[in-house]
Amino acid sequence: MAHAVVADIDPIQGRTALIEGEPSFHDITEVVSAPVEWKPPLGWYIFLGASMALTSLLGVSIGWLFWEGTGIWGNNIPIAWAWPIVNFVFWVGIGHAGTLISAVLFLFRQKWRTSINRAAEAMTLFAVACALIFPGIHIGRPWLPYWMMPIPNQMGMWPQFRSPLMWDVFAVSIYGTVSLVFWYVGLIPDLATMRDRSTTKIRRLAYGFFALGWRGSFRQWLHYEKAYLMLAGLATPLVLSVHSVVSFDFAVSQLPGWHTTIFPPYFVAGAIFSGLAMVITLMVICRKVFKMEHIINLLHFDRMAKLILLTGTLVGFAYSMEFFIAWYGGNTYELFAFTNRAGGPFAWAYWTMIFCNVVTPQIFWWKKARTHMGILFVASIFINIGMWFERFVIVVTSLHADFLPSSWDYYRPTFWDFATFAGSFGLFFTLFTLFVRFLPMVAMAEVKSVLPQAHVHNRPE
Repeated sequence: MAHAVVADIDPIQGRTALIEGEPSFHDITEVVSAPVEWKPPLGWYIFLGASMALTSLLGVSIGWLFWEGTGIWGNNIPIAWAWPIVNFVFWVGIGHAGTLISAVLFLFRQKWRTSINRAAEAMTLFAVACALIFPGIHIGRPWLPYWMMPIPNQMGMWPQFRSPLMWDVFAVSIYGTVSLVFWYVGLIPDLATMRDRSTTKIRRLAYGFFALGWRGSFRQWLHYEKAYLMLAGLATPLVLSVHSVVSFDFAVSQLPGWHTTIFPPYFVAGAIFSGLAMVITLMVICRKVFKMEHIINLLHFDRMAKLILLTGTLVGFAYSMEFFIAWYGGNTYELFAFTNRAGGPFAWAYWTMIFCNVVTPQIFWWKKARTHMGILFVASIFINIGMWFERFVIVVTSLHADFLPSSWDYYRPTFWDFATFAGSFGLFFTLFTLFVRFLPMVAMAEVKSVLPQAHVHNRPE
């Protein structure tokens, strides 16, 4: 099958083609199924081994933390919140793009999402799994996490629902559950395809079990589309609510630098910004490795880059508004908190954040940059570095210089801070590597729905 671009405009529907070339339904099935059915190359095993090694480092770090206590970290007084909470907010933000691409763009009937939504949804689940580790090991007594759930316990007490920690528990767990169900429902037709193509009994039984008896009848498709639409409607408010609730961890406090009403929309824009950057990072690699350049083409990257430019502009506007509000409000402590960020001992982190999050996305004003794989990949890496530094700046610079100068201190991470953070990336990439090996990374049924031959009025010339 030739993967060359034969036309930029779909002759039937008169718009930019979402899939390059003229593939048939069978061609799409063959290309998407190939990574699941082939014998993995040596590179796949090397990457999986490296990821699992980092995951093992995460396990060792958590085990040593439980044995020795939180003193192994660089946390101090007044910086009691440090890398664990920075990493938690970072990973929750990474998971936002999956729900945006899958649910929000689905409700807005954006057909270009079909080539990337499956991988973005999987990325959401893996990022949420990484995020949930950090508050769990940061609570001080990790053997009592069930106290945070509204269930009977030996103390006969309900959780403290006025605590933002409790809001995080419910918001992130609901977000993860809805995202998992949404992802699984979208997988069902493709799991049935893999079941029917299986050549071994184990694979046939495994895919058949999770395909839930799917046969592709009209009645099944009718119920499927209703369920998918309903789940998209449930997931869409979560894009706004989850990171807004996470921002309340900071905004409801009285600490200068945190006590601001701009945090919820600012955090949501930043989460979508960083999540889309991670999608681009993964898709640039996957489309090349799995030879899907005609399915995940330049059009998809162009539109994701435009969304990054939009959300990056919103983030830059929020940065300027923080300084304006601190100056206009006339609060001495608030003004000092922000001038200290830009000119204090952590100024290096602040200006790294500004360069990565405000300057880097401006390159996407040019279409050539939005469709150049090298520029997209490098820019996406810089954006995610900048978004991590944003969370670092918010957490650490606000805490290190409190109301009393006598309690000021500088934060220095330890080896175990680095090891835990690197280990979380190992877990993320281990899960994603296994995902692309055992499940279709592109939604075959949805991609086929945007092909010209799927159109009811299409007639071959």
